[in-house]
Amino acid sequence: MNIVEDERGQGAAEYILLFGGVIVIAIAALLIYNSYFKGSGVSSDEDISAVRETVFQ
Repeated sequence: MNIVEDERGQGAAEYILLFGGVIVIAIAALLIYNSYFKGSGVSSDEDISAVRETVFQ
């Protein structure tokens, strides 16, 4: 019954599950923010121009 007492692979499996969860959350966040920016009409060119105008006045 060494299988019950052998826990060498448990740490690696926990790390795999942890990183998998982080990746799923990151992908979900990217999808949410991507749809947010597509619908809002945000233009990076306009934002950069506005920042440059306020900084270099």
